[in-house]
Amino acid sequence: MKKLTFGLLGILFALSANAESLNPFMNNYKNQVAFNLGQGVNSGFLVPPPSQFVPFYLLHVQYSQPTTFFKVPARQSINIGQTLGFGQKYGWDWDKYTIPMIFLSEDIALVYDENWFFSAGFGVGLQAQQNERIGSKLLFQFKLIYGYKLTDTINLEAFVQHFSNANTAIENNSYAFYGLGFSYNF
Repeated sequence: MKKLTFGLLGILFALSANAESLNPFMNNYKNQVAFNLGQGVNSGFLVPPPSQFVPFYLLHVQYSQPTTFFKVPARQSINIGQTLGFGQKYGWDWDKYTIPMIFLSEDIALVYDENWFFSAGFGVGLQAQQNERIGSKLLFQFKLIYGYKLTDTINLEAFVQHFSNANTAIENNSYAFYGLGFSYNF
């Protein structure tokens, strides 16, 4: 356990050495707007990678500002999203899961360079109604992101995203998405 703890502290220390440089999400800009589109998969888990695509989609808009997380570059965001379900597949009626959601999140740059970054994000929010797939309005979000800077103000991001209620209700089949995002810094 000590080795794991010291290893994680070492990684954070190494990452924090770059923390005084530009924020990899936004460079010198103080605001960011992102548009994300996700394709649903029939598994709430991201590892191992799900392979059954379903007629379930995620549209979401994100407003972010730069911050740090224990001296590691990060961004804090307000997210407004909409899940869209169409038809039945793998025993689920996906139409029932067309639900708006709102959540707050923080993405932390784990590894980055001048033109790319890899990050993990965490968030908490609400969906407009509970259902038999996620038995509560409360949502927790986990996201892995690979971003590439097309220009100083425009980023392209590929992500995997997981939503669940973290077992706060009996039903917790969760939502999972693979997606692409486009962000603009200003």
